[in-house]
Amino acid sequence: MNGGGEGLAAPATSGAATAPLDWRFSQVFGERTAGEEVQEVDIISAIEFDRTGDHLATGDRGGRVVLFERTDAKDHGGHRKDLERMDYSISRHPEFRYKTEFQSHEPEFDYLKSLEIEEKINKIRWCQTANGALFLLSTNDKTIKFWKVQEKKVKKVSELNVDRSKSMGNGPFVGGTPASSKPYLANGVCKEKPIGFPSNDTSFPSGGSPSLHLPLVVTSPETSLVARCRRVYAHAHDYHINSISNNSDGETFISADDLRINLWNLEISNQSFNIVDVKPTNMEDLTEVITSAEFHPTHCNTLAYSSSKGSIRLIDLRQSALCDNHSKLFEEQEAPGSRSFFTEIIASVSDIKFAKNGRHILSRDYMTLKLWDINMDSGPVATFQVHEYLRPKLCDLYENDSIFDKFECCLSGDGGRVATGSYSNMFRVFGCSEGSTEATTLEASKNPMRRQVQTPSRPSRSVGNLPRVLRRGADNSGADTNGNAFDFTTKLLHLAWHPTENSLACAASNSLYMYYA
Repeated sequence: MNGGGEGLAAPATSGAATAPLDWRFSQVFGERTAGEEVQEVDIISAIEFDRTGDHLATGDRGGRVVLFERTDAKDHGGHRKDLERMDYSISRHPEFRYKTEFQSHEPEFDYLKSLEIEEKINKIRWCQTANGALFLLSTNDKTIKFWKVQEKKVKKVSELNVDRSKSMGNGPFVGGTPASSKPYLANGVCKEKPIGFPSNDTSFPSGGSPSLHLPLVVTSPETSLVARCRRVYAHAHDYHINSISNNSDGETFISADDLRINLWNLEISNQSFNIVDVKPTNMEDLTEVITSAEFHPTHCNTLAYSSSKGSIRLIDLRQSALCDNHSKLFEEQEAPGSRSFFTEIIASVSDIKFAKNGRHILSRDYMTLKLWDINMDSGPVATFQVHEYLRPKLCDLYENDSIFDKFECCLSGDGGRVATGSYSNMFRVFGCSEGSTEATTLEASKNPMRRQVQTPSRPSRSVGNLPRVLRRGADNSGADTNGNAFDFTTKLLHLAWHPTENSLACAASNSLYMYYA
């Protein structure tokens, strides 16, 4: 499959459809044993690869950020990119190891609003590396933090003025045994002499005080990872932050809540600019809220945000300081007679992602994935049904609030495939090249194909000159091929695709599963 480029006119690479990927289990971190109870604070709430794919970060509901680093490239004696340049075949699958973790956020209390602010990490975004240090942004509902993670050499104190062969008159030295057999009290006083009696046990170094010298601090060859919070961006959002996104200029980023999007400079933490404000004068007139926002991967003046009504707006920061007016609007028209009580709820977009080339936007609503071409605002160029079997059960899902679950989505680095999660810790991978019928269902476990549903091949349907592809897996019942009922309490909300390889990281409760193809 060709890499993504500006010449993409179809949802992805045009031409002959590629064969479905054969996904295999790679690793698991934090695997649960049978019957083990999961603590709420350990549930993973965010996943993000860095630009190189050599580092992976996860955040959890306990406010912690855990970093992993890739190890398989190092084992081959050179940088992975150098080996690829030399046509060196790397036969081993991607492997990661635990690197470090730190407490990013703590629970807080807003006394003015009498509101508890939980420590849960909502989003993590990697920033540009510098001088061997890693930089990343993490946010909870209200506060964004800028972190620097760096290896530092351990410093130790040496050449102390302590002679371990002698005991000083003021008591035994720490960590040693006094040479004298005199009994000493806890405060260092000898029992054999009165408290007020002067002691002659104090010994000085030979040569007098000139031989005294300061202890030396020496740097040892050992290193330790240190995470430091460099900046805190706070008090800029009245509502819960749902998105943060880095700009391609490497200097700014955006943060979005339900009604506003703010623009920040990484170097300035006490000031931000409000660039989108959808709050009506009268809150009773509120009809939609912002659900996700992301910068264009290469154009620093362009960003997109989605709404609870299922629309995506593209805005240009060059048009005005306050971007109330969008430059493009992407939404799908309702089919006549199809509206129901749940129509607007399931149309709400929970996540959007730009393709690496910036030509396409992937959006996830409750039932489907949609792929949009930013040059065509008449409708999505491809629609993928994620779990159509749930449509008859929408009333039950509304009763238990599952219908409000926010599933994330991701694209492969070449733009040829998309992925998103579902219930029963299942996730789906779709091929979006023209003519592709790939629609794979996998389970977040050591045997991802255990409950795979075979998908019949269906040709793509074309409407007009641009292909409008509809994918339907054969998962229209409430049970899998083994007859197991789907579990709506276990859901795979968060996943990320490696930026350069066919490798996926998925969060199933407190466990991080990794797969490769």
